[in-house]
Amino acid sequence: MASASLLKSSPVLNKSEWVQGQTLRQPSVSVVRCHPVAPPALTVRAGAYTDELIKTAKTVASPGRGILAMDESNATCGKRLASIGLENTEANRQAYRTLLVSAPGLGNYISGAILFEETLYQSTVDGKKIVDILKEQGIVPGIKTDKGLVPLAGSNDESWCQGLDGLASRSAAYYQQGARFCKWRTVVSIPNGPSALAVKEAAWGLARYAAISQDNGLVPIVEPEILLDGEHGIDRTFEVAQKVWAEVFFYLAENNVTFEGILLKPSMVTPGAECKERATPEQVADYTLKLLQRRIPPAVPGIMFLSGGQSEVEATLNLNAMNQKPNPWHVSFSYARALQNTCLKTWGGLPEKVGAAQETLLLRAKANSLAQLGKYTGEGESAEAKKGMFVKGYVY
Repeated sequence: MASASLLKSSPVLNKSEWVQGQTLRQPSVSVVRCHPVAPPALTVRAGAYTDELIKTAKTVASPGRGILAMDESNATCGKRLASIGLENTEANRQAYRTLLVSAPGLGNYISGAILFEETLYQSTVDGKKIVDILKEQGIVPGIKTDKGLVPLAGSNDESWCQGLDGLASRSAAYYQQGARFCKWRTVVSIPNGPSALAVKEAAWGLARYAAISQDNGLVPIVEPEILLDGEHGIDRTFEVAQKVWAEVFFYLAENNVTFEGILLKPSMVTPGAECKERATPEQVADYTLKLLQRRIPPAVPGIMFLSGGQSEVEATLNLNAMNQKPNPWHVSFSYARALQNTCLKTWGGLPEKVGAAQETLLLRAKANSLAQLGKYTGEGESAEAKKGMFVKGYVY
């Protein structure tokens, strides 16, 4: 209001009135020269790790292989152990993680494994470093670097992902420990909006994380998860995902992130978990591939889909449907529960069941390997593998 009143009270002078009150310095005007100035050269950011980042991303996005996500926090791992009657102790977590990484031939189907911080520094029950076991299997070690979801002030009961403080030093330490890629999960809720604030916060946080990670030698997995929560149909999921992915890649570009040195871990485009109209694998593939074509640059080497609470078989069938047609990317998987669920229940915490549990893990890994190649048939799957695993408001 002050500026408005000032404008109203200030007299407007015409050119002749303005000149009358001035002392003009003619000589200074006559010596002015204009010289054409060349526009500044375009600066292309090239980090010290660029070549290595691109090589790592291509290794993880190799044909017939995907990612084993075993980066559950200790609290979430405790919930998994509790489901089979085990206490949440470091010894039990170590035993389970040893089972996973030491499955014979796992590297035939798995190219990367995302670890929790404890696991990155942990040894197996036999005293070998878990990182070394993975490398022997031809599996690239990765690390979860976000610090989890917290309420987003000013939003519609939405969340944001914390962890940028100290990320550079932590990433450098993880690189020294043997990690070569990392993961940061943020989520968007359709029933809660999503608000423009939540979408922007998710996109900006992912972009800052990606830039910091690349500066420290880690290939960032960018994970903007559209939660399955809700009764909405597949068209609403598509609409929201279009907006979120556009925002994410805009800010990735603003932060000078090298697209050839990232991996994308998105949700598949599906109806909400409580929607009565279910989608076929072919419909999921059509919607998801259309979204990829509209939003994702072909420079991104790998699209590593999350399962998001789908059953083991459903996640595999949907992935297989997406690989029936050629596309510019390596369309693959980065599954946690959709690889581990039946394996965990087969093990049951019993030493004598380790071999059987590993066979179950290899069966699921091979199924998804075939799906990445578009050759999965779904024959011979167990009833357990067909059970949905949706958890409302899932965190880990």
